[in-house]
Amino acid sequence: MTIKIGPHAVGAGERPLVVAEMSGNHNGSLDRALAIVDAVAASGAHALKLQTYRPDTITIDVDAPAFRISDGHDLWGGERLWQLFERAHTPYEWHAPIFERAHQHGLTVFSSPFDHTAVELLEELGAPAYKIASSELVDLPLIRLVASTGKPMVISTGMATMAEIDAAVRAAREGGAGGIVLLACTASYPAPPQDSNLRRLPVLADAFGVPVGLSDHTPGIGVPIASVALGACLIEKHVTLRRADGGVDSDFSLEPDELAALTVESERAFAALGGTTIGPTPTEREGLRFRRSLFVVADVRAGDPVTAANVRSIRPAGGLPPADLDRVLGRTFARDVPRGTPLAWDLI
Repeated sequence: MTIKIGPHAVGAGERPLVVAEMSGNHNGSLDRALAIVDAVAASGAHALKLQTYRPDTITIDVDAPAFRISDGHDLWGGERLWQLFERAHTPYEWHAPIFERAHQHGLTVFSSPFDHTAVELLEELGAPAYKIASSELVDLPLIRLVASTGKPMVISTGMATMAEIDAAVRAAREGGAGGIVLLACTASYPAPPQDSNLRRLPVLADAFGVPVGLSDHTPGIGVPIASVALGACLIEKHVTLRRADGGVDSDFSLEPDELAALTVESERAFAALGGTTIGPTPTEREGLRFRRSLFVVADVRAGDPVTAANVRSIRPAGGLPPADLDRVLGRTFARDVPRGTPLAWDLI
C-alpha cells in the first residue's frame, strides 16, 4: 500500500521519506526557526515537521509530582511539564512564516497537532498530513478529529501495546483518515540503540497492512539506516543547527550535515535491498571475464607432458575450469602451444 504526503509517495517500493523534526530546537527564536527550515531544505531532506501546541493545550500549570519529570531523566530531570512545554512550543503565530519559508524551498511541511485549535490552524495553512505523537496515541477523540480532515496520518507507536495500536488505527480508519503510516518509536530522550527493536517493523506492517517507518531518538544515523532494511518507508529525526547551541532536544538531534548524510545513505540502503535473485548481476559481467581458469603458462611443444609447471589456474576466464586440473595433469600436448593460451580439450 502506498499513500501520498504532499508530492511524496510513502510505501514499499518507494525511497524512504526523510522527515526533519524541528520541535523546540528553534530555542525561542523565529529567526532560528526559519534558519532551520533553510538548513533542512539545503540538506536534501524531503519534509519538515513541527509540533503545534501551547502549554495550556497539552498540560496545566500545576506544581505537583505527577506534573514533574523524574529527577533522574537525562535531559529534563525535575522540570515541570508546563515549563518544558513553555520552552519548547512553537508559537501559533510562527506557523504561517515557517510554512511560507518551507514552501519557498519546495519543502513539504506538516505538524503534530495536540488539540482542536492546532488542527484548525493547520487546516488553514493547508497541511498535507498530520502526525500523532506517541503520547497521544491513546487519545482516540483527538485521532478521530484529525482523521476527519481526510488527510494522511503518521502515527508514532512509542510505549504502545498492540491493542492500543489497533485501537488507534481503527479510530483513524473509521474517522476517515486518508491513509496511515505507523512509526516504530522508542519514546525515551535520548533513546539507547538497543531499545530500538527494529525487527518490529515487519510485524507492524503485517499486522495492520500499512506502510511503516521509524521515529528515531538515538544518536547518529546508524539506527535509521538499518531500519530501511526492515521496511522503513519514512524516517523522522529531530534536527538542529548546532547541538552545541543547546535546547530542549539538541542532545538527540542531527546537525544539517548529518541530516544530509541520512538522506543520501537511506536512499543507498533502499537501493541496496534489490531483489532475491542469486547469480551474477549485470554490473558483474566484466568481473566474470576475470574468474580463474586453466591456462598454459609456459611455451610447450607437441608431445610435452601437462605439468603443474606449464598449466596453472590463473585469472582470467576462458580456459577449462580449475576443477579439471587433476584430469589434465599427466596428459600430453597435441601441438605446440604458446604461453598465455587458455587450455582447451583439443590442445591435449
